Amino acid sequence: MSVPLWAWAAVLGVILLMLAIDLFAHRRAHVVGVREAALWSAVWVAFGLGFGVIVWWVWGAEFAGQYFAGYVIEKSLAVDNVFVFAIIFGYFAVPREYQHRVLFYGVLGALVFRAAFIAAGSVLIASFAWILYVFGAFLVVTGIKMALHRNDTIDPDRSIVLKLFRKVVPTTDQYHGQKFLVRQAGRWVATPLLAVLVLVEVTDVVFAVDSIPAIFAITQQPFLVFTSNAFAILGLRAMYFLLADLMHRFVYLKLGLALVLVWVGVKMLLLDLYKIPTWFSLAVVAVLLAVAVTASWIRTRTTTATTGSAGPGPAGAAGDAAPTDALTAQPVPSEPTTSRSTRD
Repeated sequence: MSVPLWAWAAVLGVILLMLAIDLFAHRRAHVVGVREAALWSAVWVAFGLGFGVIVWWVWGAEFAGQYFAGYVIEKSLAVDNVFVFAIIFGYFAVPREYQHRVLFYGVLGALVFRAAFIAAGSVLIASFAWILYVFGAFLVVTGIKMALHRNDTIDPDRSIVLKLFRKVVPTTDQYHGQKFLVRQAGRWVATPLLAVLVLVEVTDVVFAVDSIPAIFAITQQPFLVFTSNAFAILGLRAMYFLLADLMHRFVYLKLGLALVLVWVGVKMLLLDLYKIPTWFSLAVVAVLLAVAVTASWIRTRTTTATTGSAGPGPAGAAGDAAPTDALTAQPVPSEPTTSRSTRD
C-alpha cells in the first residue's frame, strides 16, 4: 500500500480542522445534551465511514476491509473508555458543563500518544517480524483476564498517578470554571480539572496498550492503523455524553470485548498457518459485539422495568455545582462495566 505524503498531510489537516470546529462549537461551557451528543456522534461516524469509502475507491476493497475492521474494533474498545471516564468524573464531581473541555484535550493527547505508539509498533514489526506473535499472545492473555475480572471496578483514590500528582503539583480544592491552572497567592496552582485531565490521559495510554496491538492484528499498514484509530477516537467525546446514562445497561459488553481481543489475538497467532480473511474477521467482531449488546439489553430490560429507574446518570448530573472539597472521594457507581485493566 503506497501512501503519498500529501495523503498523510490531508488526513492530518482534516483531523485538525474538525477538532478546531468542535472546540469552537463548544467554546462556552454548557451541558451537552443527548440530542447534541447524538448529532455529533453521527457526524464523527459519517466521517469515519466516509474515509473508509475513500480508502476503497483509492486502494481497493481489501485495504478498505482492513480499515473498517480496525475502525469497528477501536470504536468498540473506546466504549470501555466511556465507563471509566464516568467513574473519574463522578469521583471528582466534575460539573457536566466542564466535562467536554476535559475530554477535548484528552482526545487531543490520545491522538499524539497513539501516533507515537503506532510509529513504534511499525518499527518493531518491520525490524522483528516475530513481535506479531508476542502481540497475539498478549491479546489472548489480556482478553482472558478481562473476561475473568469483568466485574472489577476501579478506584481513582488508589491511583498511583493521582497520588503522585497531588504530591508534586500544588492543587486547589475549588473549580474555577474551565481553567486547568489559576494563580493564587503569587503562584500557579492546578484546579481539580487538571487532575481529571491527567487521569483521563493516563487511562487512554493504558487502553492503547491493548488496542494498538489489536489493530496490528488486522493490518500492518501504518496509514490504516493510524486513521482507524484517529477516526474512532475523535467521536469519543460525543459517545461519552450519549452513553453515560446507559452504562448500567451494558452488563455483557466487557465480556464481548474480551472475546474480541481473544479473537484478534488468535488471528495474529495464526498468521503463518492460515490467513483469516479480513471480511470474515470483521463479521466475527460485529457478531460478538452485537450478541453482547443485545444480551445486555435483554438482561437489563426486566430489571429496569421492575425498579422503574434508568440507572445512574452522567457523572456530575446530581447538582452541577462543585462541592466544597472537589478532591474528596465520591461513591464509586455500583457494578459498572469498567476498564480493560486495573493498572494505573
